[in-house]
Amino acid sequence: MNKRMLTVAAFGAVAAFGLTACSSGGSTGAGEATVNPDDNKDVTITAWIMQGTNPDSSAYQEKVAAAFKEKTGATVKFEEIQWADGHDRFVTSIAGGTTPDVAETGTTWTPEFADAGALLELDDYVDSVDGLKKDLVPGLEEAGTYDGKLYGMPWYAGVRSIIYRADIYEELGLSAPKNWDDIIKNGEAIKAAHPEMAAFAVPGNAEFQVYPWVWGAGGEVAVKDGDKWKSELDSEKSVEGLQFYTDLATKYGFSTAGATTWKETDVRDAFTSGTVATMISGSWTPKSLLEKNPELEGKIGAAVIPAKDGGIAGSVLGGSHLSAFNTTKHPELAWELIKIMTTGELASEWASQTGYFPGIKSGLDEALKSTDPLVAPFAEQMVDGGASVPVTPKFGAVQAKQTTNTMIQSILSGQKDVATATKDAAAEMTDILNQK
Repeated sequence: MNKRMLTVAAFGAVAAFGLTACSSGGSTGAGEATVNPDDNKDVTITAWIMQGTNPDSSAYQEKVAAAFKEKTGATVKFEEIQWADGHDRFVTSIAGGTTPDVAETGTTWTPEFADAGALLELDDYVDSVDGLKKDLVPGLEEAGTYDGKLYGMPWYAGVRSIIYRADIYEELGLSAPKNWDDIIKNGEAIKAAHPEMAAFAVPGNAEFQVYPWVWGAGGEVAVKDGDKWKSELDSEKSVEGLQFYTDLATKYGFSTAGATTWKETDVRDAFTSGTVATMISGSWTPKSLLEKNPELEGKIGAAVIPAKDGGIAGSVLGGSHLSAFNTTKHPELAWELIKIMTTGELASEWASQTGYFPGIKSGLDEALKSTDPLVAPFAEQMVDGGASVPVTPKFGAVQAKQTTNTMIQSILSGQKDVATATKDAAAEMTDILNQK
């Protein structure tokens, strides 16, 4: 069964029904627990929030802390954790019993941490708020559910698409690519006119920028047959997509040798400095770039990632949950913080400020209707091409092993050809996914 398509269908249903905006954050169900602020004046809980691709969230955190203090009487202490080493930080803290009360958990990590027994079940809390269960975005709810129980409360969703220098494209009479041939034509034109720029960045340490080319060629990352997983990174179609993607650097020279070790943040920095003309980046990127670099106003464009012969390639429906860890001494307070951040005004404000999509359906409709040229392509990508990596607790271990990034780096560096690199990566991924 193709688990990737479940998320696409879920988001398509949201768009089709055209849900009207409403707030579930202010309602209180009959069974919802109440918190007495007078009981919590000396209580502090901790929350880890990821950083590395997210915009600056300090002002938002201050608002959340004030709202939390007013509602509960307790104090929340936020700590920012870098995505790059976040997984190791969580694994170490779980092993040592030093986890925070609440944390932002990436959608691929939540099942893994739930499987490790580190997270609290959230179903009863969600059910206690009238209408909240039905308002969760299905794709994010699915990703936060393990063994039939919800461990990750949907907070926000994001998807990656193409971001390009609109001023350069306009100068050269180029349009956003509609297929892979267009990517080559655009790249050749940019390379000839602006040799100082990488026409299309191909980073070696940015896993989620790899999979659209697998899916765009008709391939799969991994499929499940019965109770066994099998990676298909080395299938004919997957190899075709990965050959095209890495050829942008190794054959056509559209990227730069330094990009072999680039993370997503490195690509963004190079784009900002004017040395990259086209990149794959997230729906949260345009707003963040323009806030820090107002001189780029009017110079940025966005477009969906095309499949090989047209249409939209799949792109990982990323995003985050908020989870409560079972080491917390204050589960009710942990839930209050999660609720404040994922529902109501502060949830909407986070989405508006960052360019992410809300984790509840009632807040998603406005974003899906947007005509903003720096929002609409991402909404289209999410609805028509939002995809998921294999839904299994073991995929976090695949990411920790850096299987996909190692594969891409070995190709970009010339250590392996595509056939060898994909065969090795598929074998390693299959082995990890099937470990007990």
